[in-house]
Amino acid sequence: MYTLLSGLYKYMFQKDEFCILILGLDNAGKTTFLEQTKTKFSKHYKGMSLSKITTTVGLNIGTIDVGKARLMFWDLGGQQELQSLWDKYYAESHGVIYVIDSTDEERLSESKEAFEKMISSEALEGVPLLVLANKQDVENCLSVPDIKTSFSDCAAKIGKRDCLVQSCTALTGQGVNEGIEWMVKCVVRNIHRPPRQKDIT
Repeated sequence: MYTLLSGLYKYMFQKDEFCILILGLDNAGKTTFLEQTKTKFSKHYKGMSLSKITTTVGLNIGTIDVGKARLMFWDLGGQQELQSLWDKYYAESHGVIYVIDSTDEERLSESKEAFEKMISSEALEGVPLLVLANKQDVENCLSVPDIKTSFSDCAAKIGKRDCLVQSCTALTGQGVNEGIEWMVKCVVRNIHRPPRQKDIT
C-alpha cells in the first residue's frame, strides 16, 4: 500500500529537474533577467530591487517551477576572466540562455566571440539555446534582425538544436514569460528523445 501511495505521490507531485545556464558578457542583464523570472514564476518570491543589482562575480542561483518542470538557473559572471569557468557547468546543463546587450554595439563582436566558443563545446551539443536581445526599450538599440545578421556565421555551429532569438527587456520583464515557456517545452521534449549515438555505451 505504501509503495502504491508513494508511486502515486511521485507521479502527481514530483517534478523533472533541469539545469539552465544564463550566460553572456558582464552588464548584459543576466541577473536582472533571472530576478524577473523568479518574480514572475514564483508566487511568494520577494525579488531584490533591480536598481541594486551589481555585476555578478561567480554565480547566482535561482529555481522556478513551471508545470511539472523545475528549472534550476545558474547565472554565471560574464567578465572575460570568468568566462573560462563557464565550461565547468556545461555537462550538467539542459539548456542555455545567452543574453546580449542590444545597446552595446561596441562589444557585440566580443559577445559573439564568447557565444561562438560556448556553442562549439561538445558538452552542449543538442542543448536548446535561447538568445535574448536584451534592453529593447532603449532607443536606437540593435534589433533582433541586426543581431541575427551579426551572428549569422555561427549558424553552422548552432546546428539542428532548438534555437530561438527573441527580443527582451529584462528591466520591465518583457519577453521573460515567452522565453521561459519556450525553454520548458524544449527541455521537456529533449528528455523523451533517444540518446545520441555517441552517448550509447
